[in-house]
Amino acid sequence: MAGMLLPPATSLPPEAAGLSPAVIGKAWTAARDFEAMALSRFLEPIFNTVDLSHSAFGGGSAEESWKPMLIDAMAKEIGAAGGLGLTRPVFVEMLRMQEMAAHQGAGSRQSPSSRMETTP
Repeated sequence: MAGMLLPPATSLPPEAAGLSPAVIGKAWTAARDFEAMALSRFLEPIFNTVDLSHSAFGGGSAEESWKPMLIDAMAKEIGAAGGLGLTRPVFVEMLRMQEMAAHQGAGSRQSPSSRMETTP
């Protein structure tokens, strides 16, 4: 997990309590990647409206094939600089969903008699 940027430990949400750093790291990376993907989709129309025939490289099929990679790289840089602010809410929601799934899984492992309700 060396080199992985995680949110500061002091700012982890309560949903992260009890989760391993590896799980937190994967969730944080997925949330960051989600924001980069969203930014990429927002940037795409901007690049589709630019006339590249008079640009420094003259447009063409080679430039067209590299454009998606340029857009993705720009989106990742914008996201790393703060982006739209989607990373943290997506991260918290992912942790909350994992916690819910863990609790539901723990409940389904109980014996049927321990899950039965008793009525007076």
